[in-house]
Amino acid sequence: MTLSREELKEIENTLVELATTQVGPLIKGQAGTKFDSYEDKANNVDLVTVVDKKVENIIYEALSKKYPDFDFIGEESYVVGETKIGEKPTFIVDPIDGTTNFIHGYPYSCTSLGLAEGGRAVVGVVYNPHLNQLFHASKGNGAYLNGEPVTVAPRALTLQKSVVAFEGGSERSEGPEGNFDCKMATLKNLLSDKGGYIHGFRSVGSAAMNLCYVANGMLDAYWEAGPWAWDVCAGWCILNETGGVMVDANPNRWDIPLDNRSYFAVRGGSSVQEQKWFIEAFWSHVEGTMKF
Repeated sequence: MTLSREELKEIENTLVELATTQVGPLIKGQAGTKFDSYEDKANNVDLVTVVDKKVENIIYEALSKKYPDFDFIGEESYVVGETKIGEKPTFIVDPIDGTTNFIHGYPYSCTSLGLAEGGRAVVGVVYNPHLNQLFHASKGNGAYLNGEPVTVAPRALTLQKSVVAFEGGSERSEGPEGNFDCKMATLKNLLSDKGGYIHGFRSVGSAAMNLCYVANGMLDAYWEAGPWAWDVCAGWCILNETGGVMVDANPNRWDIPLDNRSYFAVRGGSSVQEQKWFIEAFWSHVEGTMKF
């Protein structure tokens, strides 16, 4: 089964309606009200609220009713070691991306609704109701922000003139058992006047929002290890539709699966050769290897 462009567009429209009419208002209305109503998932910075679970249930019920033959993977229902991304159409959903922002009332939480087919992202809807930013795309149909086509104006892509998204992440273990030291050393290398000397790093606390901001050219790249498929699926589709590319955060891996856990997104608005040069220059400053 291969979904046509028309079918993908219909699914995109369905996800847009779901995000804007059911999910977004709930996220916006509850943000900043659940500071003492969360639980830790992996550690005391990996958080989940009752609203995350409620939103995922709403999404699952709506999509399973309309698309009963599709698989569904959600952050809150995912089972480590058991849940797999197969070849058939699969909704891959993060009910609230940026949960820590949501808890604190910081206006960078969103819902991230993606569809994968053949293990590749083919539909993506990311909606931040606090800022009224609705990014959406489907394979072959282009990308949009609040209904307007997203295009990245051509401009040079060089390390020294770049602004890169970076997140501390929830995994903060120092030493060889974690990735924290590698991430911090790489950050130093890229910022240093003896290293990459990039313009700067930005952090909004949401993988999906970071990918969308790379997709529309506000950011030049997003480098991160730790996110899951539901964090990146929707944004990856949007990125692809604007001429951006996704590779591994670790050097020399150009083709990666959705559940790679290690990602490096680079904007469009430049040639394929420029993107390649930029990626290789960036990789030269990555210190160590991040493992999952």
